Amino acid sequence: MFKSPANYESLAEALVSLYGNSIAIVQTDRLSGGDINKAYALHLNNGETIFMKANAKENAAFFTAEALSLSAIESTKTIKTPKILCTGTDAGEQVGYSFLFLEYIESAPKIKNYWEVFGQELAAMHNAATQKFTDGKKFGFVQDNFIGAKSQKNVNSDSWITFFRDSRLEPQFKEADSYFDTNERKLVTKLLDHLDEFLVEPENPSLLHGDLWKGNSMCGSDGKAWLIDPAGYVGHAETDLAMTELFGGFPQEFYDAYKEANPLQPGYDERRDLYNLYHLLNHLNMFGTNYLNPVKSILEEYTK
Repeated sequence: MFKSPANYESLAEALVSLYGNSIAIVQTDRLSGGDINKAYALHLNNGETIFMKANAKENAAFFTAEALSLSAIESTKTIKTPKILCTGTDAGEQVGYSFLFLEYIESAPKIKNYWEVFGQELAAMHNAATQKFTDGKKFGFVQDNFIGAKSQKNVNSDSWITFFRDSRLEPQFKEADSYFDTNERKLVTKLLDHLDEFLVEPENPSLLHGDLWKGNSMCGSDGKAWLIDPAGYVGHAETDLAMTELFGGFPQEFYDAYKEANPLQPGYDERRDLYNLYHLLNHLNMFGTNYLNPVKSILEEYTK
């Protein structure tokens, strides 16, 4: 079932509700990884371990949104994600915080055909029914969420091209406006006004991970790829595939298996950079000028 997880008003309340009154944390280990949230392994007196992500209390929406995306992926029964235990906030002794409890995954050795199975299972997710995620429209999501630390609009639409323009490129260009001169702003307008010359409507809407680079998948306890840290919504499957190619790419066997299970529409290679423009703009808005030249290069590529 696709639904929001339970939300609690304290860490203690969450633990008691999940495990009973006798539960206690016996050890807390800080884990590495992640630029936005802190991560911990909470070892409990019943022998179980919980994975906890934490952030400032005012950022609780990060976790409720992530949990909803994970729930959407899990509901397709196509590819694994960590089990969602709950979300919550805690006033703390001095500074409050928000948290997300997930199943703690003990990674196993990768199965022999790890990347082929990953490609097949991602294709299956992209081919799953999506009606329950978009309130009757074809594209979007039941609520706005986040891409990294930035808000991500998910205004539902029956046109993929309209959605990608209005909820993806336009908000990012608006935030990045100070990076562009007058002529470049004209190119931005030209690109947005002529997006239908480059993009195509998909044959069917797909539930997307939304931020699918190598760091947002992991080898799970079954030796297969599990998806983590999604920024989910319903869109064109090509956007997930494009994102996998942005920062280093996956092995070729992943792409071969994916395309066999879910053949791409003609012209994907000509659209890939335009999909990744969204992520590069987001990185520009989060991290600054290191991403400006790639953004300008793609802008010029589609407006020359």
